[in-house]
Amino acid sequence: MSFTAIAWTPLCVGITVVGLVLSYLAFRRRGLAAGLRATAWSLLPLAALLTGILETLWNVVSALVSFVTRLVLSPMVWTGIVLAGLSVLLFVVSGALRGRAVTRDRKGSAAADASTAAPTGAPAAAPAGKAKPVERSAQPAAADDFSDIEDLLRKRGID
Repeated sequence: MSFTAIAWTPLCVGITVVGLVLSYLAFRRRGLAAGLRATAWSLLPLAALLTGILETLWNVVSALVSFVTRLVLSPMVWTGIVLAGLSVLLFVVSGALRGRAVTRDRKGSAAADASTAAPTGAPAAAPAGKAKPVERSAQPAAADDFSDIEDLLRKRGID
């Protein structure tokens, strides 16, 4: 059914008139605010017809309905949706496999560098670009740690 096949003018005018009558009743029973709000809603159908928005809305809804009916009833469309889903799945799997391969290559090259650079019995050299960690004594001097604290306590008068 096309937009021009329906008598829109009498329909919109009728809806607006019924809405205005109900707006008057709302004004009498609920007050000015409710009556004005109902009047505003009542004028919208006629305004939509006169501005052309009603025809645009009709075309949008008609296009959506035809798209959905073609989508649900067409095996070709469903085949396209399945192929699009398969494509997305293949992209995700290939990305995951590629990430694993890059990680494996990095780990393998680091292990190969460490095994060839360090002779047996010698400590392994740090990989290029990384700083060698600073070695610290196994047991820190306990007196050095607490001497600063003791000095601060004595200055404050706490023994």
